[in-house]
Amino acid sequence: MFVITADQHASQRSPDRVPAILEALAAAPGLRTVRAFERTVGDEIQGVLGDAADVIRAAARLNRHGHWAVGIGAGPVEELARTSAASRGPVFVAARRAVERARSKAVPVPVAVDWSRPSRGAEVDHAEALMRLVASIERRRSDAGWEVIDLLPGTTQAAVSDRLGISPAAVSQRLRAARWAEVQAVEPLLRELLIALHRAADPRSSGDEPLEED
Repeated sequence: MFVITADQHASQRSPDRVPAILEALAAAPGLRTVRAFERTVGDEIQGVLGDAADVIRAAARLNRHGHWAVGIGAGPVEELARTSAASRGPVFVAARRAVERARSKAVPVPVAVDWSRPSRGAEVDHAEALMRLVASIERRRSDAGWEVIDLLPGTTQAAVSDRLGISPAAVSQRLRAARWAEVQAVEPLLRELLIALHRAADPRSSGDEPLEED
């Protein structure tokens, strides 16, 4: 199982962003959760996910909004209650360690990965490195870039051009600036790294858990 715990940056000096990010995560296309994201304490949110692809989708949504330190944990669940906050197990501890590291000023991008085992391993390092690389791109994208990316699934760049009333060249320019092709190319590798991380953290599981959706 995977758990994402995210903490709002500078919450004492900025408005409460929890309601907006929970709404954005609930509306994210294709994002499935085992336990829906919810506020756990203060300005922190948490969700439980069963599939590596959904971890990538949720992290992308958090990176897009930009005000969050993101901790991703992998490992077994001891008790899966009706809510994430009421659940417990090693994966929740791993996500806690990850978010604490993600909000440290020592990390270059506020995203961290951890697992339920007592010491770090190559699986953690590899997944975290690529997750941070993708996050560094997603956090720099403009609203114009995201506007095009939002419309792309299931259609063509020409159709997006017609929909937005801009030239095909402008669509291509936005996608190049957003590094869309580069992220699309590495996402399958990132998914495989997360699955490998999960298998090592919890050998009983595959890393693509059957979803008991909330």
